[in-house]
Amino acid sequence: MLELEFAELDGATRVVRQFQQLPLYIFHPLYVDPGRPGMAFIYMLQSGEGIVQGDRYRLDLNCAPGTAVHFTTQAATKIFHMEDNFATQIVNLTVGAGAFVEYLPDPVIPFRDSRFYQRLHLTIAPDASGILGEILLPGRVARDEVLEYALYYTDLEARTPDGRLLFADRLKLARDSAFPGSPGLLGSYGVFASLYVVTRTCAAKALVDRLHDCVAALPEVLAGASELPNGCGASVRLLGQTSAAVGAAMHRLWNEARLSLLGLPAPDLRKH
Repeated sequence: MLELEFAELDGATRVVRQFQQLPLYIFHPLYVDPGRPGMAFIYMLQSGEGIVQGDRYRLDLNCAPGTAVHFTTQAATKIFHMEDNFATQIVNLTVGAGAFVEYLPDPVIPFRDSRFYQRLHLTIAPDASGILGEILLPGRVARDEVLEYALYYTDLEARTPDGRLLFADRLKLARDSAFPGSPGLLGSYGVFASLYVVTRTCAAKALVDRLHDCVAALPEVLAGASELPNGCGASVRLLGQTSAAVGAAMHRLWNEARLSLLGLPAPDLRKH
């Protein structure tokens, strides 16, 4: 379990409550955005090498009004081979009034026969903004493991503080019902990604057009942008053959979303 609460103190976002149980933990917050120096960058880590069968993770991330937080991971998340069980990760992300939050972990690498379920529940105030994303890789390609995971299931739900549903989005890739590379699923592509920009601070249609134009001309990815229900923002789907191509496209989208919402570019996190 990882429980974090953030508040605005003296012009910067600070961790005001922290509870963690290994293998989950965080580094001290970093402040690396020159355009928004009070924004906290949080690196979420695991003390082990990855997720194994039977793991049950829960992350409760509470961002109070006026805060600015970026959540990411130090490296890709590995989901190991499983024989009998499965693993889950539940993320409860709360974004208070006027807050700006980004949840952009590094890619997920599902090994052969892995089974993983993730539920991300976003509660976001009407005047807050959030950028969320995920990248799913095909597996350990160097070991000829391509789309050989047994189950990858993600469940995203966004609501207002009073419980009204804004949108829900589910992805289920299950080998026992359909090979992930089948037509209508991933097809001939191996890398899948989604980006969600949840906001009411700018017109949804204009945001969709801007994000679409950002990636439409990229030759190595197949991309499409859509307006989220209830006028609460935009989403983008990406398919590609390599992690480098999709990762570069996601970074461009993140940068474009930030320019739209903040008038600021994405900072260089220097992970690699």
